[in-house]
Amino acid sequence: MPSKKRKRAHNQAMQRYAKQRQRNLLATPGAHDFIVVMDSLKAGFNIPKILRSAEVFGAHEVHLINIGPFDPAAAKGAFKNVPARFFDEFSECHANLQERGYTIFALEAGTANLLADIELPVKSAFVFGHEEFGLSFDPDDYPDIQGLSIPQFGNIESLNVSVAASIVMYEYVRSR
Repeated sequence: MPSKKRKRAHNQAMQRYAKQRQRNLLATPGAHDFIVVMDSLKAGFNIPKILRSAEVFGAHEVHLINIGPFDPAAAKGAFKNVPARFFDEFSECHANLQERGYTIFALEAGTANLLADIELPVKSAFVFGHEEFGLSFDPDDYPDIQGLSIPQFGNIESLNVSVAASIVMYEYVRSR
């Protein structure tokens, strides 16, 4: 019986996703010019949380690369409010951001450029990779992308991706 319940819950989540993705077509850019790029994150847990923070901090839009359907319920309506662009490959997203004049930052633990020490351009795009596998691309193939890290003082190597994204968005807004 639990599998029937699970299947029903999954179907309901996919219906919510389809409905919210359709509503997303009417979303308008937020108050700020930053873009959040979610690069091959696992569909589900972190994506709705990042969308929620993007809405709260006034993101211009979010880019989702190689991310399938997810349950938008945890986003508390943010998926219909923050414009989302979907890409199959990072190269497509990169070309779009370059064409629009964005400075691109890839968040990577241990990078010399610390978030607290850098002046973020108005048109900033922040790339967050998969928590286990990292970025879907080789940063050496994109020399224009700047590495960026959040100062950390504990023994754990990195923050949860949704927490890291929220910190970066907050710092961007705070610096304005």
